[in-house]
Amino acid sequence: MKDDVLSIFLTRVEKLLARAELLLPQEPMSIDWRITHAARWKRKNGRGALYAVAKPHTLSLDNLVAIDEQKARVDQNTKQFVGGYAANNVLLTGAPGTGKSSLVKAMLGHYAKQGLRLIEVDKHDLFDLPDILSGIEGLPQRFIVFCDDLAFDAQEGGYRELKAVLDGSIMSPPDNVLIYATSNRRHLMPTYFHENFVYDGDKSEIRPDEAKDEKVSLAERFGLWVSFYTFSEDEYLDAVMNWLNDFGVVMPKSAKAVEELRFRALRWARMRGAVSGRVAWQFARDYVGSMMIMRRRGGKR
Repeated sequence: MKDDVLSIFLTRVEKLLARAELLLPQEPMSIDWRITHAARWKRKNGRGALYAVAKPHTLSLDNLVAIDEQKARVDQNTKQFVGGYAANNVLLTGAPGTGKSSLVKAMLGHYAKQGLRLIEVDKHDLFDLPDILSGIEGLPQRFIVFCDDLAFDAQEGGYRELKAVLDGSIMSPPDNVLIYATSNRRHLMPTYFHENFVYDGDKSEIRPDEAKDEKVSLAERFGLWVSFYTFSEDEYLDAVMNWLNDFGVVMPKSAKAVEELRFRALRWARMRGAVSGRVAWQFARDYVGSMMIMRRRGGKR
């Protein structure tokens, strides 16, 4: 009788453990950096790990227009880094949709065959930077740790870990790692009008100017700052034509057809309230897709 009860109990325990295993995060596969070009750091059930990106979103440098100076500066820095020479951590700031993150992705596409690798880390996971770096230190590949759309609120954590990695820890960062970050904020943290005054009326803050210095100290630890600016209409139209060409669209020959295309592109931008490389790419995708539908229906564009 006791044996039967024990057998039933063990069977139920085995079923319970089997169900519990389904709830546990799967162990990440070890990454072979010889064939893997990009990975993302993810946290699941309190555990962080690198997960390979099977098909990284890379771009050609030729896809990015109206940012020639920015491309040249970031390309030169990345070339130095890949070649094993001194290079700087990079902060790309400025108007949304102007090509900041696209330029970082283009670096991967341009230098992957020379050993460049990309690791994307969300700002909420910056606490794990020491673990990430320890896992790739000493490897023959060159790694860019990429933080996209980086910005911190006044009371938000995570930036101190990033500061330590950039410059400030007694431990030297690995020679094969750089930090590339993009942000719409030049100083990565919000600043307020009252901070321009030596005394802001808050009796609890004896030296408010020091609080202001603390806010800009993170951005200043990036060795290379690259600024991006809002596109003009002509630059936006150049980006539209560039993307349409990349999608294989044959440009119309008549001046009237070209003018109609320009009008449609500008109308699209006005509906979005912005002229940028991102809006140009979105218009090109819509144009190509609608054109293909019209062709299948036998209509004319």
